[in-house]
Amino acid sequence: MSNLSDQLKNALSSVISGTGDVVATTRDVAKENAIGVLHAGGDMAMATGDLVTDGVKVVSEVGVSVTEGVVGLVTGVIEGAKEVGADLGGITLSATHGAIKGASEVGADLGETAVSAVDGSIKAADAVGADVGELAKHAVMGALKASDEIGSEAGDLVRKALLNAAALPHDVIDALLTGKTD
Repeated sequence: MSNLSDQLKNALSSVISGTGDVVATTRDVAKENAIGVLHAGGDMAMATGDLVTDGVKVVSEVGVSVTEGVVGLVTGVIEGAKEVGADLGGITLSATHGAIKGASEVGADLGETAVSAVDGSIKAADAVGADVGELAKHAVMGALKASDEIGSEAGDLVRKALLNAAALPHDVIDALLTGKTD
């Protein structure tokens, strides 16, 4: 993953100087790296989850917005997966899991990261013509799985953030978190 780290650090230098866009930069680098990883074979979901985890660490290290970086990383990984014909649901779950894991490792806000990861999956679904509700569902499941692995307090924080995020599809989130379909 050092290739991703080097590419992200170089690409984000323009963002740091105020001339770039964090979301677009991280999306483009993540997409390029995801395509390379996915073409190489192996466990695609695990590899893309690790890619996002490492990406979050780099974004934090260079001092740009982790939440904006997460939107770009998740979007880029999903767009890359679509380009190579990978399972978008599994990749989405893995990407959001990686985002929460990375955010936990750098001390970023897990609730904001979860909302950003789901937002990234929605943006990617729109970009690639996938079912927005389906990818949002996988994104929520990935965020919840990762936060629950961290601990019950992290899980509660992520659940509250997802339920309170105005920009997310509440029918999908409510159904996943409460089991209600109404």
